[in-house]
Amino acid sequence: MSDTPTVRVRLDLAYEGTRFAGWARQPVLRTVQGALEEALAIILRTEPLGLPEPRLTVAGRTDAGVHARGQVAHVDVPLERWRGLPGRSGREPGDALVTRLAGLLDADVVVHRATPAPVGFDARFSALHRSYTYRIADDPTLRDPLRRAHVLWNRRQLDPAAMAAAMAPLRGVRDFAAYCKPRPGATTIRELQEMTWERPTAGPDAGLVVAHVRADAFCHNMVRALVGASIAVGEGRQHVGWPAELLASRRRDARAKVVPPHGLVLEAISYPSDAELAERADQVRAKRMDEDVWEIPLRER
Repeated sequence: MSDTPTVRVRLDLAYEGTRFAGWARQPVLRTVQGALEEALAIILRTEPLGLPEPRLTVAGRTDAGVHARGQVAHVDVPLERWRGLPGRSGREPGDALVTRLAGLLDADVVVHRATPAPVGFDARFSALHRSYTYRIADDPTLRDPLRRAHVLWNRRQLDPAAMAAAMAPLRGVRDFAAYCKPRPGATTIRELQEMTWERPTAGPDAGLVVAHVRADAFCHNMVRALVGASIAVGEGRQHVGWPAELLASRRRDARAKVVPPHGLVLEAISYPSDAELAERADQVRAKRMDEDVWEIPLRER
């Protein structure tokens, strides 16, 4: 392990997921993590200087085709390299890093801010919850070819009120085994804090059917499976109580189809106050079940 002094840097970023094979670095495939780490290595000159390669920790890993508007990651940067980023410009190191990343990254990923993280901050383990949206067009007049990579087209008209009613009983601390892709030894217990559906009457989403989903964390495919179950109700193929019955069964059901990823957007990551960051990270890390999926401490009711 290197003894080089470092500063932990929080990165706030967004990306259009269409051309990425997800967040996590993979051999050969283009990923968000891979693109960012390669750019950081060039800017920080880690290889020529014999420094550790930059490695990002992200708040929420996203799958291939999923977009992010409010993603958060952190990276530990050698202190000397951080201080040297502005050169003679007189700017803050974070501002200089954002500018230099913009010059290296393709237009489908943007780092908006780079700031020294508070003591105890961990992008993944300090997070309180993650918020997503999912957008669906069910009216041919709203089938916009310019938004085809961000909005799911559904041939049958949907009833968002029925979809919202069907999801209401799923809120709270539940075992979401029926809505998660299983992983050996990994918990499927999550706290679903919000799962609502609406058809906005104004704004850029007017006429679309939009889900708002928030949880402490999500297991693999959870949001997309919940959306699939909602669609089954919205089309009238299943009754309003069916998603809750499926949840109670704790078994996957093909009728709760995992919808395509392109309608899904990671909107925001929320964190506690600076004074609570380290405690939150320690609590969550202690409950981790394996490297990729962990159990979040459940609040007392």
